[in-house]
Amino acid sequence: MYVITFATMILPIVAYGDPVLKKEAEEIEENYPDLKELIANMYETMYNAEGVGLAAPQIGKSVRIFVVDASPFAEDDPSLEGFKRTFINPIILEEEGEKWSFNEGCLSIPGIRENVDRQPSIVIEYQDENFELKEERFDGIAARIIQHEYDHIEGILFTDHVNPLKRRLLKTKLNNISKGNVKVPYRMKFPNIK
Repeated sequence: MYVITFATMILPIVAYGDPVLKKEAEEIEENYPDLKELIANMYETMYNAEGVGLAAPQIGKSVRIFVVDASPFAEDDPSLEGFKRTFINPIILEEEGEKWSFNEGCLSIPGIRENVDRQPSIVIEYQDENFELKEERFDGIAARIIQHEYDHIEGILFTDHVNPLKRRLLKTKLNNISKGNVKVPYRMKFPNIK
């Protein structure tokens, strides 16, 4: 018996403007090449960028996987202590409750934060990193992080949720991000830099 080991890698995060961020991602099979390594690299990349979630399209892969670690919010919500999940081929089955506003940001859109309205409770079906099928309900911040990452695999960005006027006001900043005219403390891949 032997164990396969691999060194994790910090991958560049794809910036706003890259077409992969606007595509609906594909489902994957259990035999997806180097799946364990991909998931480990996604966590490593997310932690390096001090994020709480990362979807595969954000590292340039149009597949239905995202990882979440909501522990940084445990100070405000103790139930999030150690809250770490891998979601493969997820489907949100229900979104419930009165929408509430929360200031969101995104690793692919550095330097921009906007209030986004989302429902506080979701039921989601997904496969975990061992491809075991699960169905769970999440509330509050956990639900919000999951909804944000789920949007990524649907080709939706948080800026798509802000009103059109606000989006127009953000246009210059968004264009600057896609051109790489932004300071970020982590590796990024900018679509408009040749």
